[in-house]
Amino acid sequence: MFLWIIVIGVIVLVILLYSSKNGSKILKRESPEEILDRRYANGEITKEEYEESKRVINSKNKR
Repeated sequence: MFLWIIVIGVIVLVILLYSSKNGSKILKRESPEEILDRRYANGEITKEEYEESKRVINSKNKR
């Protein structure tokens, strides 16, 4: 009986820790602009790629 309480407690703890670290990412969907800004800030794309992608995104939003 005591072992089951420990097992359930560990499972609950893991779920709580996981959801608090990733909860905002799971519940919030990033817009294309936010993804582009994040990728540029992380150095994944160059300034030229960023500006071109931003132009494309903005032109699609105007349609």
